[in-house]
Amino acid sequence: MRHPHGTTSRTAKALRTTTVGAVSATLVAGTALALAPAAQAASADSPTTRFVDITGADGTVLKANVVAPADASHTYPLLVLPTSWGLPQVEYLAQAQQLAKVGYVVVSYNVRGFWESGGYIEVAGPPDIADASRVIDWALAHTPADARRVGMAGLSYGAGISLLAAAHDKRVKAVAALSGWADLIDSIYSGRTQHLQAAGLLDGAGRITGRRSPELQEIFKNFYASNLTKEQDMIEWGKKRSPETYVDALNTNGTAVMLANGWGDSIFPPNQYADFYEKLTGPKRLELRPGDHATTELTGLFGLPNDVWTDTRRWFDHHLLGQANGIDDEQPVQLKSRTGGAFEGYPDWKSVTATRKKIALASGTTIHANVDSGANGGVVFLSSVLDQVAQLPPVASIPLLPRRWAAVWQSEKYRTAQQVRGTAELHTTVTATKESGTLVAYLYDVGPLGLGKLVSHAPYTFHGETPGKPFGVDLELFSTAYDVPAGHRLALVVDTVDPLYIEHNPSGAQLTFSSPPNDPSYVSIPLREQ
Repeated sequence: MRHPHGTTSRTAKALRTTTVGAVSATLVAGTALALAPAAQAASADSPTTRFVDITGADGTVLKANVVAPADASHTYPLLVLPTSWGLPQVEYLAQAQQLAKVGYVVVSYNVRGFWESGGYIEVAGPPDIADASRVIDWALAHTPADARRVGMAGLSYGAGISLLAAAHDKRVKAVAALSGWADLIDSIYSGRTQHLQAAGLLDGAGRITGRRSPELQEIFKNFYASNLTKEQDMIEWGKKRSPETYVDALNTNGTAVMLANGWGDSIFPPNQYADFYEKLTGPKRLELRPGDHATTELTGLFGLPNDVWTDTRRWFDHHLLGQANGIDDEQPVQLKSRTGGAFEGYPDWKSVTATRKKIALASGTTIHANVDSGANGGVVFLSSVLDQVAQLPPVASIPLLPRRWAAVWQSEKYRTAQQVRGTAELHTTVTATKESGTLVAYLYDVGPLGLGKLVSHAPYTFHGETPGKPFGVDLELFSTAYDVPAGHRLALVVDTVDPLYIEHNPSGAQLTFSSPPNDPSYVSIPLREQ
């Protein structure tokens, strides 16, 4: 079994370096935004900007800024924007200026535990939820904000806090949650597997830009150490911080919820947003497009044209300003394929997949564990960004993958293009030589020369199985939209090591995949109606 604390110092140093680089880039962005208000020419119609201290829950001081219309003779809708993980309070200033110009009071605040705000990082825990309500209270008392028209929005960490706050505070009528999460545990512990690089980035950014609470330090310690005796405690901790836990409250409140994410989000994969969307009964919208965590919204933070932020404004214009701008007439599920093309509209998530095709998985394949076969999900952020800007996902030469460490199955050559839409599902039977283990399934688009482009993947970990006794595995791969060209094949590859994840394969372990006649193995491919 591999654990981060047992890796070489070189690996740990590499993770820290990656984290520092990511955080540094966001700080540069924040600094640039901080200069934006000063650069604007003053006029009577320009929004006013002021920096304030707001007393949050338990007396914690939250650093905030208020951008509001200059005319304070009447009230305006209020938008509250909690900051992202590790970013300062100037994060949303460019967007706040644009929103204030069209008639919103915008209050952005640095969440507790980060930068100059007080307290400890609570990871969207009860104190963070209470803080959001305190910020609303302050804004209604100190700005020309209308208590009947309150919205919240945020990117990443701010998205999760916005959803949680809306579930607990009926005053929040509309939310736009961008690159956020609905199920925190399913995001970084899907398939019972620790998402090592994603957690490392969050942990590193928290160490550099904030103050981790003792509880959070203990959670990370048990997470990295694969402490199964604390697994249920970690799951319960995550449930308290998952908007999905409070979906009934959101539905009761009738909150209008917009969700947006990238197909390749390295921290919050799109599956958990799609599942959450289906459970919402109020006004709702789901947008999924190519990109990684927060990369689809990034240009909007600089005030540049950005379709995510444009739709966010349209969402609030309709639900808080009452504008008949047509957003409620559009299909509520909007998807854009990673391989190009315009947005596609669907009435709901289930309609994304019109049909399914199964690829049968032949029986009797055995692989050895502990070695990366060459098939993997890439590098956090980098791989999905390359896919977003250049349509260059992680690749592998399928014929050259070593069959000792990788199981490979391929479809027939497709005569027509296959539009993969939704969630591919793996069903198979596994016999392990050890009681614990990890496997990672990859779906590839394979061209005529055997080069495979990664379509989707997902990890799966098991514990407590009887060595030599077969057991069933059902695994949902991460949802996606990808067009497989005519003349290509799809290939399913399974191996046991991926740098993105902590693997739990004891030394010398082997996995055998079988396909019993009464329970055949397959991978089910979701396809759009042709």
